[in-house]
Amino acid sequence: MVEKNRVLTLKEVESLKIDPTRNFYSATPEEIKNGYTTDIYFVSAQEVLRHLNLKDTIVTAEIFPRGSGVMCGVPEVLNLLSSTPVEIWSLSEGEEFSPKEVVMRIKGPYSAFGVFETPILGILAHSSGWATAARECKVAAGEKIVLCFGARHVHPAVAPVMERSAIVGGADGAACILGAKLAGKEPGGTIPHAAILIVGDTVIAAQVFQEVIPPHYSRIILVDTFKDEAEESLRVARALGANLEGVRLDTPEERGGVTPGLVEEVRTRLDQAGFSQVKIVVSGGLNPARIQALKDKVDIFGVGSYISGRSPIDMTMDLKEIGGEKIAKRGRLPGIIPNPRLKQIK
Repeated sequence: MVEKNRVLTLKEVESLKIDPTRNFYSATPEEIKNGYTTDIYFVSAQEVLRHLNLKDTIVTAEIFPRGSGVMCGVPEVLNLLSSTPVEIWSLSEGEEFSPKEVVMRIKGPYSAFGVFETPILGILAHSSGWATAARECKVAAGEKIVLCFGARHVHPAVAPVMERSAIVGGADGAACILGAKLAGKEPGGTIPHAAILIVGDTVIAAQVFQEVIPPHYSRIILVDTFKDEAEESLRVARALGANLEGVRLDTPEERGGVTPGLVEEVRTRLDQAGFSQVKIVVSGGLNPARIQALKDKVDIFGVGSYISGRSPIDMTMDLKEIGGEKIAKRGRLPGIIPNPRLKQIK
């Protein structure tokens, strides 16, 4: 049995066997906590330090980003190190950081956390990247609602992490069930093209949605499947009346995508027909610039690949003190770098 939260030896790594019937290639929580997602050289380092009786040397490590962004992933790092004898100082979830700013500091025996450098940096880098992309979209949208629709663009093992990160960054909600619930929200969405295509008529699909779906779910209907978006919006609005909360435009780029002109036409025709309460929801290839161009007439933005496809924000962990003595690799400043924004969390 592996000692909790540590890969102890190279021998253990060599004896690790993979079940050939394993269903998914993503790491389990136990595998992450056991250190199996780290780089092998951190295990080798433990062997060297153990041989020299230095494995429990007290060190202070600092983590800094290569670029600016929004801090995210702190709870997972805290959970990863929860049973280790270390102290942790960190920026809070959702706080913005600058390039090279110290965002987290860890102090304790190197053997307690050194093997986790890889997953710690990975957690913070990817989560902060997603949160930053969501923040950019929310800033562009202003008071308008931003929902994360990015789960389909990433491996399902990380989809909940991505959508939770988006909410930390400022998204108002998410479509992924687990992602939304991890952030303390209920998932939100509309009705997919697939259902409308199978039914064969948008209005009939909308009417059945109204009939069978519990009333607390939003009545937002796609209107770009079969007919002109403005025409279909009016058909659905007349069929559902006051029950219709919104219409969603997801027009593919093969037909020109969702343009300001299209949105304005749909808005105008709905208003002229007495359906000014019907919101307009837009999705498909959105980014901050497109959100900015559309936001005057759009109420809700569903953003997918701009958030899910954001590159991680490179994070680096450096040892800055060993046994209380200031130290650093060449090119870095020895000793801890003060940051009054850090708060002790462990």
